[in-house]
Amino acid sequence: MNIDFKKGDDGLVPAIIQDALTNKVLMLGYMNEEAFAKTKQTGLVTFYSRSKKRLWTKGEESGNVLNLVEIKLDCDNDSLLIKVNPEGPTCHKGTDTCWREANSQSFGFISELEDVITSRITNADEKKSYVASLFSKGINKVAQKVGEEAVEVVIEAKDNNDDLFLEESADLLFHYLLLLQAKGFKLKDVVSVLESRDKQ
Repeated sequence: MNIDFKKGDDGLVPAIIQDALTNKVLMLGYMNEEAFAKTKQTGLVTFYSRSKKRLWTKGEESGNVLNLVEIKLDCDNDSLLIKVNPEGPTCHKGTDTCWREANSQSFGFISELEDVITSRITNADEKKSYVASLFSKGINKVAQKVGEEAVEVVIEAKDNNDDLFLEESADLLFHYLLLLQAKGFKLKDVVSVLESRDKQ
């Protein structure tokens, strides 16, 4: 890895710290050659502190260390993206990130859709909300709907109409998310099971 530590007058390069699992950006620090070497050697992210004028390993006092997973160098060879598994909150003020964001796993639009489903279940008028209306009929009805949508996906998979196949797939995924919440779970719980299988 050909890092250009000489590009800046201080011999430092920025190091963006990202959670390897959630992809959340946790913090920004700086590394010199010595800090980079120590990070690689120990597996614990070490920075050069511009205020203390010395190396410091994140978590050396708090215990909230950053376990190294991967280091990537940018196209100009003068900044680093470091993926980590954090132990505890990253920010010295006690928050998960230095931007006061929760370091939780997100599935983009799917996570937003789960939030909408939750809101419709708890707040919406049953007469106006399909989700609330379906939930009011109980777990058996929600599960039955998932079964119906699964059969429709199978039928469309055997035909050549890709648009219909995708439409039915979307219906199946939506109702599966409903079923998960009816059982008290979310997609992240299923992902956790898949991840545990991957480690076996």
